[in-house]
Amino acid sequence: MAIEEIIQRFWENILERPSGPLALRFLLQPAMATLFAIRDGIKDARQGRSPYFWTVLSKPDERRSRLSEGLKSTSKIMVLALILDGVYQFIELGTFYPFEAIAVAIVLAFVPYLLIRGPAARVARWLSGSVQGREW
Repeated sequence: MAIEEIIQRFWENILERPSGPLALRFLLQPAMATLFAIRDGIKDARQGRSPYFWTVLSKPDERRSRLSEGLKSTSKIMVLALILDGVYQFIELGTFYPFEAIAVAIVLAFVPYLLIRGPAARVARWLSGSVQGREW
């Protein structure tokens, strides 16, 4: 099988997933990743840590530990995404493509976490600053 055929099959299979069985996972898994990102972003704000995604991109000395921290936070969601995609593949395709399952797990669980954690920390910092400045 040529690499072009593999890539074509990959994209066709990926694009068909949201309309197939178990489509609800395309909403639930990013929502869970978002909740974990908000939780961890609030922790970052309380501890005065730098924004997550920016640190991963720009600080090589902290990159590994911060990525490890993010993977640890999203590991259960990613494992669930792998299992559900495996079930989907057996139902719809009659086989299992592990790299497709990994790609779906990363897109559904880790990417939303990566994108939301930093802004959540910024909002938490902003809210804690505006709450501290108010007189009740």
